[in-house]
Amino acid sequence: MAYLSEKEIIDKINILRKKLNAVILTHNYQLGEVQDIADFTGDSLELSMKAANTVADIIVFCGVKFMAETAYILSPEKKILLPVMESGCPMADMADADELRKVKAENPGAVVVCYVNSTAEVKAECDLCVTSANAVQIVSSIPADKKIIFVPDKNLGAYVQKKTGRNMFLWPGFCPTHMRITPEHILRKKAEYPNAVVMVHPESRPEVIELADEVLSTGGMCKFAKGTSKNTIIVATEMGIIYRLQKENPGKLFIPVSEQAICPNMKLTRLEDVLSALEKGRYEITVQENIRVLAKKPIERMLELSEKLMKN
Repeated sequence: MAYLSEKEIIDKINILRKKLNAVILTHNYQLGEVQDIADFTGDSLELSMKAANTVADIIVFCGVKFMAETAYILSPEKKILLPVMESGCPMADMADADELRKVKAENPGAVVVCYVNSTAEVKAECDLCVTSANAVQIVSSIPADKKIIFVPDKNLGAYVQKKTGRNMFLWPGFCPTHMRITPEHILRKKAEYPNAVVMVHPESRPEVIELADEVLSTGGMCKFAKGTSKNTIIVATEMGIIYRLQKENPGKLFIPVSEQAICPNMKLTRLEDVLSALEKGRYEITVQENIRVLAKKPIERMLELSEKLMKN
């Protein structure tokens, strides 16, 4: 393929997305150049909802595989493309459907709650899905006498357990990127910027969460950054979000808590990959229909419950 400049790649992407009736959805952790060509930028479930509500025929999902799967689960009539097939999620891969069935058998009557960051096969074994933004609220709504199996993130689960006081079996999965953030990173940045506010993602270690001023999902971080009067914010999550935060709040200073807080899989997608996805229709993500139908149920229950809780 002949070398193309960035402008030529973007021009080709823009022509093809109109011609093919495609939209480009980009996660908050993606490279800035990929965020800039997106029709929508947001967190995984937010983007899947956008996919379901758009009239586009093709969704180019710039994220990791479970996100594209979730989009397909909600919109099987659309063609879902993942520009880089190797962009998986290590945490999602830490939960296995066969192992989950064994845990369910050992805990009869337990309510199985999965973080949206899980594979379609795992979602198909669950009763309820949650996001990092609504996990505390959703778990609080489950009858108090019910034991809860929470997969796959032990850190988000521990945060929810502490907030709700619920009896929970925590799956031993974790996000390697958030696990790289330590209390020492937070304390060092707080010493450097004593007037800053600290935003932490609930996938972080419990001892990191203890040092936070705000514990927020990526979407929550974007909202908080816009609304706060604080001009200096320490951000304890994957560094990709800094690009969006700075773009939306040019008068504020955002400090990444650690240069190590990078998800290599989120950084695989480049403009050339988005162009290839549109030109060649790759890589198409589908979910076996019997699994898709089952995996859709916990997502739908979450959405129904969230709507009900908002009305109350």
